[in-house]
Amino acid sequence: QVQLVESGGGLVQPGGSLRLSCAASGSIFRINDMGWYRQAPGKERELVATITEDHSTHYADSVKGRFTISRDNAKNTMYLQMNSLKPEDTAVYYCKAYIATMLTIFYNFWGQGTQVTVSS
Repeated sequence: QVQLVESGGGLVQPGGSLRLSCAASGSIFRINDMGWYRQAPGKERELVATITEDHSTHYADSVKGRFTISRDNAKNTMYLQMNSLKPEDTAVYYCKAYIATMLTIFYNFWGQGTQVTVSS
């Protein structure tokens, strides 16, 4: 069994910063690509940023220059440093990881989400 647990969300003023974490646990053999997604009320879930096993990154245009994705392979943990936050960044943020377990081939796992609210 594999679990992804996000943390670090909260309420922040415009221009502020937050750091999200996503920790994977369970019978993990290998983690390939990881990513952050977000879903605002009334909108579809959208990609925020992704990172490969060898740390190549990709960002949505809306967050380029403000957000930084990273990962610690030894800890099976991914991070999202969010700076210069805007009200339009308000959403539930989800992590996703492409994981092979000791018994299965690679499969996409999702976390439960963490709320980020940017408001004065």
